Amino acid sequence: MIISAPPLRDRASDIPLLVWHFVESHGRRMGKHIATISEETMEALVRWKWPGNIRELGNLIERAVILTRGPVLYVPLTELRTADPENDSISDKRDLRTGERERILRALREAKGRIAGPEGAAARLGMKRTTLNSKLKKFGIERRAYA
Repeated sequence: MIISAPPLRDRASDIPLLVWHFVESHGRRMGKHIATISEETMEALVRWKWPGNIRELGNLIERAVILTRGPVLYVPLTELRTADPENDSISDKRDLRTGERERILRALREAKGRIAGPEGAAARLGMKRTTLNSKLKKFGIERRAYA
């Protein structure tokens, strides 16, 4: 008897449920409580044309849980790559970068310009202060953009 399962890229509607399953499973194993996944992150995961299957999604979410330092899941969306680099869409990469930049700006505004501390943008984004500072430099985000 052969059991066939369609690839994950053909089952986009299953992705949110699978993401939450992996977040809860890995979070419980690592002693972390992750309460939220940003809308932008979930949309990016659903839109992604998964070259692998559920195992690839599970591995990405496991890394995300490891990297998350607060109640909001931090998914390193820049890690998403297609299996065939020739089919990599420049606009997809630009969309991911733009989404990450906007998420950072929103967190900075919500934190009233604070970067560090328990109420700072870094904690809201689930990353270290130094990582956020590097991303600010990478995206060319200056204080006047969020203060």
